Amino acid sequence: MRRWLGIAALMGATLLGWLASAGMAAAQSWPSRPITIIAPFPAGGPLDTIARIIADPMRASLGQPVVIENVPGAGGNLGIGRLARAEPDGYTIGIGQWSTQVVNPVTYALPYNVQTDFEPIALLTITPQLIIARKDFPAANVKELIAWLKANPDKATCATVGAAGGAQVSALYFQKETGTTCRFVPYRGGGPAVQDMAAGQVDLMFDQAANALGPVRAGTVKAYTVMAKTRWAALPDVPSIDEAGAPGLYVSYWHGLWAPKGTPKEIVAKLNAAVMAALADPAVAKRLSDVGHDVWPREQQTPEALAAYHKTEIEKWWPIIRASGLKAQ
Repeated sequence: MRRWLGIAALMGATLLGWLASAGMAAAQSWPSRPITIIAPFPAGGPLDTIARIIADPMRASLGQPVVIENVPGAGGNLGIGRLARAEPDGYTIGIGQWSTQVVNPVTYALPYNVQTDFEPIALLTITPQLIIARKDFPAANVKELIAWLKANPDKATCATVGAAGGAQVSALYFQKETGTTCRFVPYRGGGPAVQDMAAGQVDLMFDQAANALGPVRAGTVKAYTVMAKTRWAALPDVPSIDEAGAPGLYVSYWHGLWAPKGTPKEIVAKLNAAVMAALADPAVAKRLSDVGHDVWPREQQTPEALAAYHKTEIEKWWPIIRASGLKAQ
């Protein structure tokens, strides 16, 4: 009996050793074919733009094409869900952001777990949230905006994007902290919402700066504040939320790359190195800056930094969102 147990143990150890060797060999030969980045929103939006800007320099590092696959729908959940189901071989990765990785897990019933079903690769960019309004909205600044909203409860219309998305969460957060209210008007995308605002059909919006940057610069809408501690370099004349009179109301859209759970660490390391090389390229950083995205400091671009920051954001936002009772219908 002991002899058979010994043989079985030896065979098990041999099998484990063979599997480990095979896994290491696969990681060493990776990549041998194109890599797909799933972008869970339509082409042309801020998230898709980031993916396309980093794809070519990543190809240069990895020696294989990096292809963007847009999988929009359900506030980004269809694309992130596909990533969760993908083979953990490094050939399918995904780009996510604050709304898909922090907001949606509370406002939707998801078939995946954002905390356990993915391997973090790298933090990419961050863009602050702006409070914008139609040009002729009566309030001239944030203090006047708060006073107007309090004097006219539920009179202002506030554009949101998607069902229970980041724009609505930002607005609810602002309302809770300032004791104000407005009526939400849902849109399928940030572009149509800002267009309606420019046409005077909607009053306000809490929008990611990368989406609102062009219209603000063009003067078709006005910006009250950047929801950050300091002013934003891309719009230096727009005050921070602390300066504007509602200190501490910080909201930013950040973006990162993930792989399916179980992707070998050696492959994750190669992907991270390719991303860091891309973000270190001054031309890439400028292209991202031109469309409203700030690159994270190099020390924050690691898998460990993404995991830690994601955890911090969940700890901040999940109680706020749950307290609001916000749910996608």
